[in-house]
Formats: sequence, structure tokens, C-alpha cells
Amino acid sequence: MKKNRKKLFSMLVFTSLMGIMTVACSSNTTNTASSGSASPAAGGSTAPSANATNAATTYPMKTDKTLTYWGELPGNLTGVKAAHADIPFFQDWQKKTGVPLKFTAPPTNQTTQTLNVMLASGELPDMIEYNWLGDFPGGPEKAIKDGYILKLNDAIDKYAPNLKKYLKEHPEIDKQVKTDNGSYYAFPFIRGDDYLRVFQGPIIRKDWLDDLGLPVPETIDDWYTTLKAFKEKKGATAALSVVSVPRPFNELANGAFASAFGVTRDFYIDNGTIKFGPAEKGYKDFLATFHKWYEEGLIDKNFATADGKALDANIASGATGVTVQNAGGGIGKWQPLISAKDPKATLIGAPYPVLKKGDIAMYSQKDPANAPGGSVAITGKTKNIEVAAKMLDYGYSDDGHMFFNFGTEGVSYKNENGYPKYTDLVMKNPDKLAPAQALSLYIRGNYNGPFVQDKRYVEQYLAMQTQRDAVSTWSKTDVDKHKLPPITATPEESTELAKIMTDLNTLVDEMTLKIILGTEPVDSFDKYVEKFKSVKLDRAIEIKKASLDRYNKR
Repeated sequence: MKKNRKKLFSMLVFTSLMGIMTVACSSNTTNTASSGSASPAAGGSTAPSANATNAATTYPMKTDKTLTYWGELPGNLTGVKAAHADIPFFQDWQKKTGVPLKFTAPPTNQTTQTLNVMLASGELPDMIEYNWLGDFPGGPEKAIKDGYILKLNDAIDKYAPNLKKYLKEHPEIDKQVKTDNGSYYAFPFIRGDDYLRVFQGPIIRKDWLDDLGLPVPETIDDWYTTLKAFKEKKGATAALSVVSVPRPFNELANGAFASAFGVTRDFYIDNGTIKFGPAEKGYKDFLATFHKWYEEGLIDKNFATADGKALDANIASGATGVTVQNAGGGIGKWQPLISAKDPKATLIGAPYPVLKKGDIAMYSQKDPANAPGGSVAITGKTKNIEVAAKMLDYGYSDDGHMFFNFGTEGVSYKNENGYPKYTDLVMKNPDKLAPAQALSLYIRGNYNGPFVQDKRYVEQYLAMQTQRDAVSTWSKTDVDKHKLPPITATPEESTELAKIMTDLNTLVDEMTLKIILGTEPVDSFDKYVEKFKSVKLDRAIEIKKASLDRYNKR
């Protein structure tokens, strides 16, 4: 393994760093888009007027306008459908709203790069689906200021009575979907129940544990014993494997394994103080552990370039027995694959690792109620504000709520005593599509979009008891004490923060790869911490604190 290590590292670090060379940060997630100029943004009042009168829109609307819509294809449909126009949901969405749409989608895993090019060109569609809060440098206010997207206060006030009503009834969510200045910038994706906010964590082959007489691992030492047994006695050549796109160990950013050492890969709150995990000693301990595991062949040797397809192949072939993924798109997708080969094969959710048995994990995946992915902004180039706003408001109406979460009655669901029950078309698909894939053809309830997600979707989507148990297991952490809310920096702060975070994340990924691969010793961690200081980590923390203070005053 050591012989080709430098060559391997050179290839992996180039691949990984290229993916984050343009990273910026305006909340808890990071990425970039280039800045530039477009038409001036429309202004608006700072909040929807309490006295405004706007009658509910009758759907389908009558319009001779065809609107343009830019956004990613559902990840679950990669390899199933090539374009939005081929997906029944998007066909029916147009019919139900009465608004014809022309869709454009970026290539897989190239969303930010493609958006950059489009923004720079000035040729913008009417609507853009994107994570404006987390992935746009400068955040939503900068996007509004640059004229890329509109401030939507007036549009919501006049044309979106359904969203307006929901936000008025849910002030804690209203606080999340606007900026510190009170600007509404997109039609948001909202998780309508706390149970919907947790969906990811460690996954393990329970049948292997049973065959080997091992308990479900809890501590880091337990996990080491388990991985070693999986490799030596189950032939798992990549006993632990996770997706590393766009960054190494991408899913571990939510706290899996690292939180056992009291840190995560992002900013977090510790006794009221904001800290950056990779600069804390706990991250050094995490790297030392993963280096040991890598040296002993317990981690996928191709971990730094592993994408979703590679992980699927590893799970299906039995090369991998431990990963970190979702209950639906992970357990739900893989269980049928492994069961077809071995009826006893079983995937379950395991607790987030800790150091001492009985401890509660410090951090884990848990989305805010307003999950910014899937939010849809109206662009500064549109000439169809009213039509776009009314069309997007459909997702928050009673009919739209049912459609986004359950699809079309008689096709993807049927009404059973007032309960919308999914049909066999999506739960036992005749074309052998997994439920995650089949559902994505007819609904958006199992990922995101401009609507309020319904708990009744997940009660069925997680059809297997193992999936529901996984969510309960993953929910038992202290993440609420440590996770930052969806804060936003000012445009000026964000420009500064984007530069800092590009440098910081480049260093973090370089350090993570080099130490785990062994091209640098674990003690080189201290050298990187000094480098963090030189690229102004302290200033990044100051900006985060100021953003948190403003959020708390909204």
C-alpha cells in the first residue's frame, strides 16, 4: 500500500480539491457561484402586508405564457430518466397549474459550475431551483443585489396567499425562510414535521453481525472490531465505504464517526461558543483513527473518489458492510439488491459512534425545518412575475400539498378512509424500480421542492421496519445543542467569508486526505491548524457569530 501512496494521493487530492476550489459559505453548507451583473432586482416591502387582500388562485390557470425553469434532475432518477420532460410529476405539474414549462437541467454533479456559467451569461430563465442560502456566495441578499433573483415580499403578498398563510401560522419557520433584512428570496422547501428532519446515519449489515456473533457497534472500539471481522471473515474488501463527492467522506460531514471525538467537519456550537471542527484536537483523533483503519484495509482504498454508483456497487457486491447514507435512498434502495442474492441479508441503522459505551453522540444529521435545497427563486430577468409566483404558490395549497407529497390520485396513491396510501405502482413497481426511484417519478415528497413535506409520506416511504427503526436510532443524539441554525452573512461578510472558506476547505480536504492516506504523519495536523489561522479562521468564526446574533434577533 505504501509503495504507490504518493502517486495515489496526487491523483485523489487533485480530484477532490478541484471539486471544492470554488467553495464559499453563507450558512452551514458550502459551495460557490461566480458574481457578475444582471438586471436590477425588484424591491418590495420588508414583510407580507397583514392587510393585503389576495384572492386564492384558481388552478389550472389560464395563460398563454410558457415559463422557463432551471434545476437539477432528481438524484433518484439518475439512469432512469434523462430529462424533466420525461418525468410524469413534471408533466402533471404543468397540467395542474395550467402553466407550460420549459426545463433545463445541469449535468450531474455540476450544478454550481453550470449555474456560474449561466449567471455570467446574463441569459436567465424565469425560475431557478437552487440552494441560495447555503451554496451562493454572498447568500440570498447578494443574489438579490446583483439582480440574479427577485426580492419576493411583494410577489408573495400579492400572488402567493397559500405560502403567506402558512408562514403567518408558523412564525418559527417564517424566521428561517427570510434573510436578516426580512427579504423573502425563494419559494421554500419546508419539512412539516420534526420526524422528517432526520433521515441519515450509519448503516450496517446486521446479518453479518449475527453470523459473527457481534453486537451492533456503539463505541469506536466496537466499530474497529466489527470492520476487522467484516474484512477478515466476510471478505469485505471495502468494509467501510462512503460517497466522497464533492468532498472526501462527504456524508461524514454530518457528524458520523468524527462526533465521537467531540467535533464535526463544520462550524458548531460548544457551550455557547462557535468552533470549527477541523481545527480542534478531536479532529486530529478522528484522522488518527481513520488512518489506522485505512492502513489495515478496513476503509475503501478508493474512498476519495467514490461516488454514488461506486457505493451502490460495493454494497450490492458485498464488498462493503458499513456506510453512512439515508434510510430511504440507502436502506430502501439497497435492501432489495442484497436480498435478491441472499434472503438473510439485512441492513439496519446503527447508532452514531461514541467513545464510551452509554454516551450520547454529540452531532448527527438533522435538517432545519426550512431545508434550503429545492427552494425556487424567481429571477431578475423574468417578465412573468405574477404567473411564476402563482404557479409556485400551488405547492402550498391543499391540492398542491397532496400532489407534491402523494402525486395523482388513482395513479400513485389512493384514498383509504382519508389516508393517502401509495399504490403498488410506486411501492412495488412493475419495472423493478426501487420505491425511492418509482416515487420520484410521480411525487417530490421523497426529496424536496417548493412545498411543505407531509409526514404521511415517510410513514409509507420507509416501508420496512428497519428503515423506521433507523430514523429512531439516528435521532438519539445531542445535535440540537450543537448545530447552528440556518444563519446568513451579509453580502459584504459573505464575500469575505467565501474567500476564507475556499482556503479553509481546501486545507481541510488536503489534511484529511494526506493524513488518512499516510503521506503525512498525524502530527502534521498541528501544522495545518497554524495554516487555518493564516487564512483567517478567526475572522470566519467572527462572521458566524455576528450572523448568529442577527438570526436570534429576527
